[in-house]
Amino acid sequence: MIGIIGVIAFLAVLALSILITDLATSALSLTGLSKESARFQARSAFTGTGFTTRESEKIVNHPVRRQIIMWLMVARSAGLVTIIISLILSFAVTGSYSQRLWRLIYLVAGVVFLWAVRRIPLFNRLLNRFMEWALKKWTSLDTRDYYNLLHLSGDYSVTELQVQEGDWVAGKKLKECQLADEGVTVLGIVRSDGSYVGAPRGSTDIYSGDTLMLYGRAQVLSDLDQRRADLSGEQAHEDAVSEQKEEEARQDIQDKQYKKKRKEKKDKESSEE
Repeated sequence: MIGIIGVIAFLAVLALSILITDLATSALSLTGLSKESARFQARSAFTGTGFTTRESEKIVNHPVRRQIIMWLMVARSAGLVTIIISLILSFAVTGSYSQRLWRLIYLVAGVVFLWAVRRIPLFNRLLNRFMEWALKKWTSLDTRDYYNLLHLSGDYSVTELQVQEGDWVAGKKLKECQLADEGVTVLGIVRSDGSYVGAPRGSTDIYSGDTLMLYGRAQVLSDLDQRRADLSGEQAHEDAVSEQKEEEARQDIQDKQYKKKRKEKKDKESSEE
């Protein structure tokens, strides 16, 4: 009986831990962090891993984010101890081999169930709505969901590119990079001294130490981050431009099909009238 109680206690604590980190991820993303950065920082704080990244500085310097992380740390200090005790109760008590096996089966089944629940889109939408309501009620924060506002789905994402000496974009003006031809939009530039250039123009210089805020296809952004200032970098740019032209042609076909469907629908509605 004690063993079953231990399994139930473990699953309850695990479910609560998942809920807490998911709520924190949702809350952090509503403050302007990307989903990936928010999830990483939430899990890092809850597990006490303590990674030092540039996102961590953004957490510390933001009062709402700092408060969210503080609550995660408090929850962690209680949650991890409870999980360890629950596991000990589950498997360290006396019992036959078959009883321990069934406890293990229950444990695995419970973990799989919790994982499946987290994959349900409705569950994530409800979490986002709850955190948006909570932040609106108890803070003066702008809680618009920029992740969905920018339609970050499919192949598209927003990312930060830290410019280093020898990178393909380092030492160039923005217009010389012709990133728009690759389907990449530069949303802003954070200088090494912390100053910010919003909606940069073609004449804006890019220096090593800058951080570029980019929007585009995820694979293109990833390749751009690895691109060096040599012949291979120039070739990679040309390849990306060619791929973008193919993508634009595909989108043109898709757009024509959409226009055709709209026209057919409109004609059908007119004939019915």
